[in-house]
Amino acid sequence: MRLSARARNLTPSPTMAIDAKSKQMLADGVDVVNFSVGEPDFDTPESIKAAGIVAIQQGKTKYTPAAGTLELRKAICEKLARENGLQYTPDQIVVSNGGKQSLYNAYQVLLDPGEEVIIQAPYWVSYPEIVRLAGGVPVVVETDESTGFRMTADMIREKLTTRTRVINLNSPSNPTGAVLSRKELAEIAALAVERDLIIVTDEIYERLLYDGAEHVSIATFGEEVRKRTITVNGLSKAYSMTGWRIGYTASERIFAKAMGDLQSQSTSGPSSISQAAAVEALRGTQEPVEQMRQEFDRRRRHMMTRLNSLPGFSVKVAPEGAFYLFPNVSGLFGQTIAGRRITSSDDLAEVILERAHVAVVPGTGFGAPNYIRFSYATSMERIDEGLDRIARLLAEG
Repeated sequence: MRLSARARNLTPSPTMAIDAKSKQMLADGVDVVNFSVGEPDFDTPESIKAAGIVAIQQGKTKYTPAAGTLELRKAICEKLARENGLQYTPDQIVVSNGGKQSLYNAYQVLLDPGEEVIIQAPYWVSYPEIVRLAGGVPVVVETDESTGFRMTADMIREKLTTRTRVINLNSPSNPTGAVLSRKELAEIAALAVERDLIIVTDEIYERLLYDGAEHVSIATFGEEVRKRTITVNGLSKAYSMTGWRIGYTASERIFAKAMGDLQSQSTSGPSSISQAAAVEALRGTQEPVEQMRQEFDRRRRHMMTRLNSLPGFSVKVAPEGAFYLFPNVSGLFGQTIAGRRITSSDDLAEVILERAHVAVVPGTGFGAPNYIRFSYATSMERIDEGLDRIARLLAEG
């Protein structure tokens, strides 16, 4: 019995693995503070839940078109025009089972074996794996605190080869919260046109911005840029709809048709009920989104202050978006904590989970082994409880 080479080479998501381990500990009666998962702790807004219930009551429980209902695709076009300055028609929109499937679809239709994709590190853990599953080769551009965790056009240019096909962007970024400026995006857009490259831009955190940061969709930099851009977004983060599984892409028809055809042979369309709820999310009141953003901002500032007070933890760059902090913990390497010599962020995360019962994600999976990711998508009380536990663990030595 054997698996395919694809399956043998697949690396599971470390964030999902740690979240599963922490939930198992909770099921076993251990009180775990979970800073690992990228999931808002807020409930889905009431009006959105009500729309899902109405859909069930009205019998909207059948198959939908593979690319999504026409009503939802129209609502997405309205949103893109209103908020992003992008003009699309419904046949250029493909609705999928979450943003991750949207990214998977995009790379499946874009890449031939051996073609390269530029990815900024630190990166979301799934980007390299999604590229590899499509037969592509991730080419990593390293960033750190000295660059503000931002990838520039000059940094990309140094990594380009004759095999480069795509530039992958994520702004605001998971895990760093970095937001690319209008100038930085314009320079990357010009490089893509110059070198005839495709842009895949993941904008899932666009509504969660702080300190006056501005989100700019790279597809707005002219018609030639828009034609070569696949914009990926979804409702999981801004509307706290992670379990509803709604993501989408906006792109040229040649890409949209290919992604829709691919999806028709894999998962078909997303849940009809979730799609009805998504229409309400996009067209209804946006007040809950702003309330959630303000609370995330409060937690962000509080957690950053507290992390910087911990010995060996350093947050030099304040995140401007998303809901993560990404402290450098290399100052603890070589030290002994709870009887264990710490040589990596993996060691540290394991000790913190096992001894302090706090779940965090080591930076290794993000291509940044000197860091650990903390999600502040949990209550202020749990933030303080978790950081108190870590402080006590470090004090014990």
